[in-house]
Amino acid sequence: MTQFWGTHHNRLDVKGRVSVPAPFRAALRGEGNGVATLVLRPSHKHPCIEAWPQSVFQELTTTLARLDLFSDIHDDLAVALYADAYPLETDKEGRIVLPEPLVSHAGLKDAVVFMGCGRIFQIWEPSAAERRRAEARERVRAQSLTLPGGGER
Repeated sequence: MTQFWGTHHNRLDVKGRVSVPAPFRAALRGEGNGVATLVLRPSHKHPCIEAWPQSVFQELTTTLARLDLFSDIHDDLAVALYADAYPLETDKEGRIVLPEPLVSHAGLKDAVVFMGCGRIFQIWEPSAAERRRAEARERVRAQSLTLPGGGER
């Protein structure tokens, strides 16, 4: 399973291109033939761009199909997940072009931060990324959050 770890800084050029960090490109190589297919979408929870390997994004279809096709929940989730999604491929150098609506959503200028989130990664404006990491660490600490099983074998 593809895993994205760490925080990586990069530059966004005037054409909206940015290089996917080398560790993320390495993780994506298992997804295909060296050219990675990603689905970018605006996070509906945070001012950032979510980047999903296409195979992981496809799994959402199965989960969404379990909901009543004509329910408000299904309709709202379908719109939130798919209406602003952008499938794209990295070029041979591992660069992607960020669509302007996503750049605007995340408030990106020239510097960006890639944050690994396990099965997906996020693209943030640097100061917003630092605030997000600090808030997440504080909530984990304040609520004494742990994962089920605690890593015991």
